[in-house]
Amino acid sequence: MAITAEHSGGNYVHYGVREFGMAAIGNGIALYGGFLHYSATFLVFVDYCRNAVRMAALMKQRHVFVFTHDSIGLGEDGPTHQPVEQLAMLRATPNVETWRPCDTVETAVAWRAAIERGDGPTVLALSRQGLPHQQRDAEQLANVARGGYVLRDCAGTPELILMATGSELAIAMAAAEQLTAGGCRVRVVSMPCCERFDAQPADYREAVLPGAVRARLAVEAAQADYWRKYVGLDGAVVGMTGFGASAPGGALMAHFGFTAEQLTAAAEALLA
Repeated sequence: MAITAEHSGGNYVHYGVREFGMAAIGNGIALYGGFLHYSATFLVFVDYCRNAVRMAALMKQRHVFVFTHDSIGLGEDGPTHQPVEQLAMLRATPNVETWRPCDTVETAVAWRAAIERGDGPTVLALSRQGLPHQQRDAEQLANVARGGYVLRDCAGTPELILMATGSELAIAMAAAEQLTAGGCRVRVVSMPCCERFDAQPADYREAVLPGAVRARLAVEAAQADYWRKYVGLDGAVVGMTGFGASAPGGALMAHFGFTAEQLTAAAEALLA
């Protein structure tokens, strides 16, 4: 049912602006048992409920955190509401699985993973803006649950691997088209859940990110240094090294380098 001032019932608890209270009470619900619940707020406000997220991980409780408005694409609300370092913090927290899906399909897989996981909390970092659907075959669809998979490949050994999450995945796909038109063999890897990918067998991780391909470029509209472990010393990251700004979302993405043309230029510089 729709939640309005006149009809505020249903299966919702209205916390107001009380992120820590919400997350802490959610932990209590998980400990009590009998309910499959989630807590929701903007991603930047995970800072307010950080202790409770950490306790959910420590206690190995199934608590689903839905954090929306996940990047500088939020736009006019300004840098106070635009998360930059929060994804890196969540990924660095033991026993938290952080999903940043690129479309409805990856979001559905993330929801299923969160529901089926019984030994810790799951974070879903979802964008404010609408994102295009990505085409997949049956094998690719099955591999979404592994946290990282090849979404677009090339004939033969790739010269360059582009990896991305969330709203930047579509940008990587567009850049791959431009690079392919210029004669470059490009692979695009979607990485919706790095923790899941890191837990895969070594042969699968090698098949997705072959060690022989040293030219790697990661793109995410968040703290850049996290991705160094995947791109290596010879790779590059298009990410954030400071806070966002106040402007329309599209203008901010272009200002900070998150367009297909800018990503293509970064890839060409890496290959030069």
